[in-house]
Amino acid sequence: MTNLAQIKYIVCVASGKGGVGKSTTAVNLSVALHALGHKVGLLDADIYGPSIPLMMGVPPDTRPQVRDQKFIVPIVAHGVECNSMGFLVDPKTAMVWRAPMIVSAFNQILNDTAWSDLDYLIIDMPPGTGDIQLSLAQSVQLSGAVVVTTPQDVALLDARKGIEMFNKVGVPLLGVVENMSTHVCANCGHEEAIFGAGGGDRLSADYGVGVIGQLPLELGIREHTDAGTPVVASDQSSTAAQAYMALATNVVNAVAEKSSSAKTGPTIKVSDD
Repeated sequence: MTNLAQIKYIVCVASGKGGVGKSTTAVNLSVALHALGHKVGLLDADIYGPSIPLMMGVPPDTRPQVRDQKFIVPIVAHGVECNSMGFLVDPKTAMVWRAPMIVSAFNQILNDTAWSDLDYLIIDMPPGTGDIQLSLAQSVQLSGAVVVTTPQDVALLDARKGIEMFNKVGVPLLGVVENMSTHVCANCGHEEAIFGAGGGDRLSADYGVGVIGQLPLELGIREHTDAGTPVVASDQSSTAAQAYMALATNVVNAVAEKSSSAKTGPTIKVSDD
């Protein structure tokens, strides 16, 4: 028996490629949902490169408690219940595992975590469209997926692959997050789209998926992330924090809309013809 049944909504944050800010988005989205009054969990599904412990400010030597010799008690940071392979192994240890071992480890950490009665479980997926993504889609009823990209063409190309994958496995797309959308110069205030403009809108037009977040490229986001103090928790009045709060609100609305349409289902009409 797992504790997943008592979680209202499970949302995965994914990307077609690495380096687009997926984990930073997942962390700040989780903290923003908590700030909105929800009970939130955050699962680091990147077995090869877990980054949640650092980003959530959990000391490197912290180890979770084990209940009944099986269930892992999540570590709470910034009000969010967290679990990650990074809590279970030495940070310097390279996970030199083949795909079956990775999938097995992921399924164990997913199902054997003693989550409480959560409103949202946010799953920070590894980049790409591989084994863990397929395993998750096949074993868990996901409320939806958020695809993170940057405006540049190479990132958009990979984001399309992520969207196509979720469409094929029947996971609802909650929307696209355009990260590093614009940069505002701290000295002169000039706003510039360093990685291009309109990428998220093009994805939205091609797939009918809304752009539910446009996040700025700011030094403060990186600094707070490296320090383990997500910008939403440490600088709520900042432009970046407000952008993440807007994203969280949009995710809540999108999940509610998808859940409502799923419960309603199709209407069958019978006639004499």
